[in-house]
Amino acid sequence: MTEDFVSAPRSQTDVVIDGIKTMLTRGELGPGSRLPIEKDLAAQLGVSRGSLREGVRALATLGVLETRQGDGTYVTALDPRTLLSPLGFLADLQQPAHAADLLAVRRMLEAETVSLAATRLTEEELQQLDRTLGVVDTILENEPDMDLEGFIDADTEFHRIIARASGNPALAAIIDTLVGRTFRARLWRAITHRGSVRETQAEHRAILDELVRRDPARARIRMQVHLLGVEEFSAAHADEDPEAR
Repeated sequence: MTEDFVSAPRSQTDVVIDGIKTMLTRGELGPGSRLPIEKDLAAQLGVSRGSLREGVRALATLGVLETRQGDGTYVTALDPRTLLSPLGFLADLQQPAHAADLLAVRRMLEAETVSLAATRLTEEELQQLDRTLGVVDTILENEPDMDLEGFIDADTEFHRIIARASGNPALAAIIDTLVGRTFRARLWRAITHRGSVRETQAEHRAILDELVRRDPARARIRMQVHLLGVEEFSAAHADEDPEAR
């Protein structure tokens, strides 16, 4: 016997969101485009003006639209970093008890990113990476009174430079979000396992060496090994983080 599946009726807000999305995908609207006036757009989509406003507000929250006081509503630049920002909310909900899960996602994505970057990094970007590691060398000179937050900032910048050099803005935006959201896990590791700072620096140097050699395969392996260590530490010591309880 065949069951009849009845889909839930769409709300008028959903009609607005889907309608504007269709206009974007068809090229009727693009980055920087001004939406038709409210009365005309509501009629075009077959919704009330109140429902149209609700849909516009929802798309503005997602970074798709922006309302300019006295000037109308416009499509944003549709920058991947902005459009993927809701991922940060999901990541925040996973913290800190499930930091290892986020680190596992990071490991998979950054392995691909560093492989792409190996053949695309400019000489200036390679120099930026080297200067970033130089900052950590200076921090290590002050052991045992190291600036751990300064170390994490440099660590974050190292990974962000590589992500940007991949040439894939969407991938770089996702990694940027995940790197920022795993700050606590990495700081906790640095606090409780001081040797991890030198380990991380050595692993970063090894990654940079492969990037200088323009070797995607070896750079990928180096990145995987580096992030797997952070991931395993986070999983093994999650209960020790007071904010994970």
